This record gives sequence, structure tokens and C-alpha cells, in this order.
Amino acid sequence: MLISVDVGNTAVSVGAFKGQRLCATWRLSPEVNRTADEYSLLMLGMMEQARIAATDVDAAVIGSVVHGLDATFDEVCRQCFNVQPLVAGTGAKTGLRVRYDPPREVGVDRVADAVAAIRLYGAPLIIVDLGTATVFDAINSDGDYLGGAIAPGLTLGAEALFQKAAKLYRVEIERPENAVGRNTVAALQSGLVYGHTCLIEGMVARFKAELGMEATVVATGGHGKLIASESEVIDEVNEDLTLMGLRMIYELNRG
Repeated sequence: MLISVDVGNTAVSVGAFKGQRLCATWRLSPEVNRTADEYSLLMLGMMEQARIAATDVDAAVIGSVVHGLDATFDEVCRQCFNVQPLVAGTGAKTGLRVRYDPPREVGVDRVADAVAAIRLYGAPLIIVDLGTATVFDAINSDGDYLGGAIAPGLTLGAEALFQKAAKLYRVEIERPENAVGRNTVAALQSGLVYGHTCLIEGMVARFKAELGMEATVVATGGHGKLIASESEVIDEVNEDLTLMGLRMIYELNRG
């Protein structure tokens, strides 16, 4: 069994793969001050709840965009599973041609998303990852990673609004009944959800125009399902895209 760990700014996503099948997923908070011992206890507890034995794990792969947690999860894999994890990043084989300048500045999560999406859906592609940031990635018909765009994520934008506007308050990020909000809660939800949907639709249209062709649009990340339910431009939703991509990168690199 392979454990795939995606260490992001908002969450640490963990997936357990038996062959190509994703058996279980978990989410942890990415706290830099939390020790490997603490993360190991959490990891083993969640695996026990899912009835997955640590002794079944014989491999691990880590993709991290939080530098302070790279070494922590390397140690977690050693403690929990007695394995040397593959740390996906510079030097790891991905099979992806990156046309970004410089290529090493593309985050490992974006590379993993692209690797998985090309394998699962074919190229050309536009990937929309709705996490801490809303990240757009473009892949041409040859399967080359061209680049993309980065905007504040839905939750990040909402928090900035609540912190800077003294008379506004936190609301649930969910679909309002109407675009024209008749109260402050509905007005905030409209601006956040429908406003972000319009951002995505506009950027997808610009990406397609620059690609010069239609492309499959794949949404991933925590708000992928919410935005996909409001927009016809998203063709596929895959919340586990990064975990799957990390598994594929591991397979390319195993000796």
C-alpha cells in the first residue's frame, strides 16, 4: 500500500492507495509547530479508524508547498511505516514537459495536478485548483505545461474582507438563493460565491482564447464542487487529483 501526502497551506491531504485504487483519504491541519510525533499519532489514529494497518504500508510519497513541514512528514513516514518516502520536487521524474520560466518555480501540487489530469482526461486541459489560492493551469494539446494564473482563494478572499471591513461579519460560504442579496448575509454570499464563479468563467474564457482551442476544464480543491455546481464551464471535478498525481509520480520514480 502507498501513502500519498499533499502538504498544502490550508490542509494536509493524505491518501491510501492499494495499487491504483484510492482506498481512503484524510485531512489534517498544516501546523508548522506540531511535531512529527504528534502527526504520527494523528495519522495512525485515522488509519486505525479506517481499518488500515500501518504494517500494510510499504511506500510513501510527499508533495509539499510548506517548507517547514517537508522534514516533519518525512519523519512521520519513517516513524509510522518504516519507509523512506519519495519527496516529489526538483529532481523527481514527472514525465511532464514544463514551459514555465523557470520550471522549478512551478509548485509540486501544480505539477501533480497536471500529471494526473493528463493521464485521466487527456490534453488540452485547463485545471482550476480552488484551495488557499485559486490556481489556473494550462496544458496544450501536446501535453506541455504552459503556465497559468494565481488569484486569492475563495476562503482567503473572504477572510481578508471580514478583517478589513469592520461592519461585515463571517458567513457560511454557500450558494445564496439570488445574486441580488436582500440582506447582508445573502449579499456577502452572492459576492463570494457568484463573484468567484464569474472570476473562474472569465479566466477560463481567456485561457481558451490564448490556447486557440477548446480544452477540458478540471476543478479540484476544497471549493471545486461548489463552484462546479454554479458554472457550466467546468467539465470534471476531482477532489483527489493532487493525491493521484503524487501516486503517478511515485510510480515513475520507483526503482
